[in-house]
Order: sequence, then structure tokens, then C-alpha cells
Amino acid sequence: MPELSKPKRKKPADYSLYLVTDRDLSLGRSQVEVVAAAIKGGVSCVQLREKTLDSRDFVDEARKLKQLLDDHALPLIINDRVDVVLASGADGVHLGQKDMLVADARRLLGDSAIIGVSAESVEDAVRAEEEGADYIGISPVYATATKTDTATPLGLSGIATIRKRVRLPLVGIGGIHAANIADVLAAGADGIAVISAIVAAPSPEDAARLLRRRMGSPLQNRQQ
Repeated sequence: MPELSKPKRKKPADYSLYLVTDRDLSLGRSQVEVVAAAIKGGVSCVQLREKTLDSRDFVDEARKLKQLLDDHALPLIINDRVDVVLASGADGVHLGQKDMLVADARRLLGDSAIIGVSAESVEDAVRAEEEGADYIGISPVYATATKTDTATPLGLSGIATIRKRVRLPLVGIGGIHAANIADVLAAGADGIAVISAIVAAPSPEDAARLLRRRMGSPLQNRQQ
């Protein structure tokens, strides 16, 4: 039986093009298939988000993605579940406002773990930084149908306000696509997180490559 493993990744990570998975939007493709294609297109970080899988299947899926991402030296973040991080050897966890406190997650996962926090307000972002998070997910930037449990969109002005108050990397999520990605970055975000823009695309590789191109940053060669 595999032992519980605290993350050993050396921080910081690259959050510039952050993919969040969603099996319901994957057009029948496996998570591994979608993520592998997205990596070729330039994705720099992956969050495994599972709301319906039981714990055993969640861990199994995380281990498959961990092996794939390790081959490309990219981090795997688990949504919500610290236990899945420990069981799968993933690199960190992303916490919502109703999830485990950052301090408790840090105690369980150790100093090397990546811990991200969703911020729905300036106050959330400031508190996340004070509590020791590694990055902040500004959620949502725009209205989105992908996640139905989100607060009122913060918009570009919300990103700019948070940018003035915290030093941590900021990752915008919610309604972001190729046409507005430049605006999100110009407002102060360090990266963007997407779900449907890649996962639901006919070609996740092409979709990721387009987003990377619109970001104005060079695509790393991950074809090997």
C-alpha cells in the first residue's frame, strides 16, 4: 500500500496558464487525455477538481495525473481535498472560503506544499496572504456558467484593487477566454485559470496554445 506523502516540490510554481479539470465538459475524453494535450499547448499548472467521484477513484485519478505532470516538471494541485494530496503525492491543494484553514492544511502538508486560496473579496485576499497562502485565485472575475456556487464577479477593477493590497501571485478565474485574457493580465493578474476554454475545446492543445499566444508569453516546448 502506498504511503502518505507530503509534497516535496520546490516553490515557486508557474501559475501563468492554470488548467482546472472538469470531466463533465471533457467531451467523453479522459482527464489524462485532455491534460496531456493541454500541456503540449502550454499549460503550466493543473488543478484536479472532482465534485462527484468517491475518494478512492479521486486518489486514483490524481495518481495518474501526477505521473503525467511529473514527466513535464509541472505541479498538480488538488481542489479542496488535503487527504487526496497526501494519498496521491500531489504538489498542493486549492482551498475555498469554506474549506480547511490554510494553517491546518500547512500543518498537514508541510512547508513544501503549494497552497492556493480562492478570494471573493479584497478581505479574503489579504487574509489568505496573512495566513501563509502561496497564491490567490481571484474568483470569479467574470460571470461563468461552469461554477454555480460563486460570488458576484469582481471584474477588472477587483483585480486591480487586490493587486494593490497583496504581493502574492494572483490567478484570475471565471469567464476568462482568449478574447479577454489580455485585459485580465493588464489589470494585475499574474496568471489565468480556465476550465471550459480548454477542457470543452475540440482540441485542448490548440486552445491552450491560443491562450498562451494571447498572453504574449513564449510557448515552452513540451512536445517531448
